[in-house]
Amino acid sequence: MTEILRPIRSEEDLEQLATEPLAVLYKHSPWCGMSAGAQVEVQQFATSHPEVPVYMVDVVGHRALSRLAAERFGVQHESPQVLVVAQGGVVWDASHARVSCARIERALADRGARAPDG
Repeated sequence: MTEILRPIRSEEDLEQLATEPLAVLYKHSPWCGMSAGAQVEVQQFATSHPEVPVYMVDVVGHRALSRLAAERFGVQHESPQVLVVAQGGVVWDASHARVSCARIERALADRGARAPDG
């Protein structure tokens, strides 16, 4: 069974995310109350949109990977943070209280982004 939020535990995992036609990366801090609320929103999105792979990196346990993700995608590190990645590039991001299922859905709709068929 596939985990609802696919963990990023290696550079290979991060590169797998970058090869997806459309994916979401959630950067989570297990020490932050705001991250706990954001994680609920991201899980809601993942459950409602199983066709879009949703990845998660623990910014405390995998600090170097979190920083690598910021560099790889050209965004300033924040936590909690969501990046919508399409064909290897970030098309939308949000952090802190702006992380919500509805905002992720709206970002995809606003950009005409669609999950791959099949």
